[in-house]
Amino acid sequence: MITSSIAYILLFGSLAFFAWLGYRESSEKELDTDFFLSARGSQNWIMIGLSLFASGMGIWILFGPSEVGYYGGFYDVFGYALSSATPFILLAYLGPIIRKLTPDGVTLADFVRQKMGRPMQLYVGIISLIYMFTFMFAEYIAIGRAVEFLSGIDFLIPIICVACVTTFYTVIGGLPVSIKTDRIQSLFIIWLVICVVLLIFNEGLSGTITDAQAYTPEDIEWDWYHGSISDYSTFKAGLALVLAITAAEMFSQGNWQRTWASKDDNSLQKGAIMASILCFITVLLFGFLGTVTAGRGAINDPSIAFFELISNYPEPVLAMLLVLGVALVCSSIDTLQNAIVAVISRDLTDSKFNIQQARYAVIATAPIAILLAWYYSEDALSVFRVFLVADLFAAATVLPIFLSLSNRVTW
Repeated sequence: MITSSIAYILLFGSLAFFAWLGYRESSEKELDTDFFLSARGSQNWIMIGLSLFASGMGIWILFGPSEVGYYGGFYDVFGYALSSATPFILLAYLGPIIRKLTPDGVTLADFVRQKMGRPMQLYVGIISLIYMFTFMFAEYIAIGRAVEFLSGIDFLIPIICVACVTTFYTVIGGLPVSIKTDRIQSLFIIWLVICVVLLIFNEGLSGTITDAQAYTPEDIEWDWYHGSISDYSTFKAGLALVLAITAAEMFSQGNWQRTWASKDDNSLQKGAIMASILCFITVLLFGFLGTVTAGRGAINDPSIAFFELISNYPEPVLAMLLVLGVALVCSSIDTLQNAIVAVISRDLTDSKFNIQQARYAVIATAPIAILLAWYYSEDALSVFRVFLVADLFAAATVLPIFLSLSNRVTW
């Protein structure tokens, strides 16, 4: 465990760096409402790819994939990894079409309004809000639990600090500054992946693979076998993950904002493919680590399987993971704040918000998400249920929306 004094220095230091970076990037240009929400036509494919990757890879990757790996087999792990990549693959092919049909759009619901009318725009906007707010307060819960596990610092402190910093630079810079900070945060995430791979090799690759293939030893007594990467019996569960997460991610408006932020269709397609490859590798790796943890023995809380795996590592390694956790959560939270404000500004208020009102909306999202994180902090099952509701609505809605790309399909 990291001593609390060092943890505070790392937490405040890394957040101060991101605050400074956000302020520096946001002071370059005077923004109007449209550019604040869309960064229209300003980003090349590398920036789009790194931004999609960083914003998609929140601190959930230290919790979700390893828990799925702990319980599931090959298809669960592979399905989770595939579900993180498929939204970007779809974006690469559907994004240019929707961008052409709705050149002045900011969110998916702008396209929906054009094809299906104002009521459907409101419906899609509300589904998006449910999903993104759930994602946001789940991210807050995750950073609180991660810092608490690594250092013993009170759960709420990192949540409030992260909220203040991301709100600060999002208010002054909007989507353009979120994309620019994603560039740095994505390098932190890639660094994390490289470090994890090196740690695996350092422990001995053959022994790690053996642990991944083994079932949890206690399963013999419980007559319930799980946690082996060699288990191919979970195809239905893996398929369900792909369908649910892909459908829900199509309503994550941060991805669609970057559709219009890209310079051209080629930039969007190349960037989205790049993000899909990076996300697939990252989630597959952390899912694999969950099966390694399971093979070494049962744990009380499988949601922290990755942290249990590295709990005995030296303090400098844990300190590095704390800083990387802050980078992960900042990259996803600022994207969600921008996306939620875009939905409120464009879809719910019918584009009646000016830039000042949009900034007030950014500020308002933070305390709501913090309160939800505090309320659900000890009830992970309820968070899962909220996600499930959003996933069900998304799965039921995504096909009609994209069928409307055909001129033969009416509202």
